Amino acid sequence: MSTLTAHSTIGDWLDHPEGGAAIRAMLAQSGGDAASLTQVRSLPLQQLVTLSQGKMPQSVVDDLVRSVNGGEIPADTGSNAWQERITGGRFDGQTVIVTGAASGIGRATASRIVREGGSVIAVDLSAEKLEEFAAEAPAGRVVPVAGDVTKQESIDAVLAAAGGRIDALANIAGVNDDFSPIHETSDEIWDRVIGINLTGVFKLTRAVVPVMLEAGKGAIVNISSEAGIRGNASGNAYTASKHGVIGLTKSAAFMYAQQGLRINAVAPGGVATGIPFPANVSEAGSARLQPFQAAIPTVATAEQLAASITFLLSDDGVNINGAILTSDGGWSVQ
Repeated sequence: MSTLTAHSTIGDWLDHPEGGAAIRAMLAQSGGDAASLTQVRSLPLQQLVTLSQGKMPQSVVDDLVRSVNGGEIPADTGSNAWQERITGGRFDGQTVIVTGAASGIGRATASRIVREGGSVIAVDLSAEKLEEFAAEAPAGRVVPVAGDVTKQESIDAVLAAAGGRIDALANIAGVNDDFSPIHETSDEIWDRVIGINLTGVFKLTRAVVPVMLEAGKGAIVNISSEAGIRGNASGNAYTASKHGVIGLTKSAAFMYAQQGLRINAVAPGGVATGIPFPANVSEAGSARLQPFQAAIPTVATAEQLAASITFLLSDDGVNINGAILTSDGGWSVQ
């Protein structure tokens, strides 16, 4: 039986005599059970830190690893968990705008582009997290732009930072709604979710397309959601916003198909990003959605979504235009 590490899958841990006992004991202390991990069996144990949204410190994972390895943390010698594999040079010389780049899927996508040779205009509300990201990257390869994609002044700042060259755009910034059905949806929730998830995508895409048209080429990937292709994945505002992203994507893909632009969308299912929900989630909406959300086959990591996004952004996505890539572990075929 292989050695368990933080990069072994949760499924491997649960199926291991000692590992399964250790995880079940840890869960029991907080009143949980192994059934709560069904949808994340394919993720590495390390991902529990992100999934917990700050409730589980790294020390808990380290202690679990030590408990099944005689008090030591062994070197990771391979596991069944998916591991990111960088394609060197795939974005050499390219400038890519990535929104939502301070954390989650946006950060993972921007990081991969940089490691594959590109330069990133990293856009997010959090100036502090962007500066931290830029400091970790090779000098000059990440240009942070703190701003709100729903505001024209922020759009102007992004274009100025790009300096006249934009090879690709990943519209990733997004927020959740409160799972409310339409009769409960407030103007505040509607305006915020539609503004960030749809209007921001529209404004930034509108701004970069002329630059791409002048160059005769360009790739855009918009982030929709499983909620963009069905009605039982989230609340009214989020579902409407993500359906809107798909409509925007298809229209733009058609309009510019003969002018060298490729415009596609990725529709994630469950993703372990730790993205927060509003404080007051609708009880009625949550109760109605719960049985369908429980059917999610698996939860992905931000890096797994970045793999799908960078594929479509890169030249590997040649001849793919107007596609909606369901990167959801098979949820959409249920």
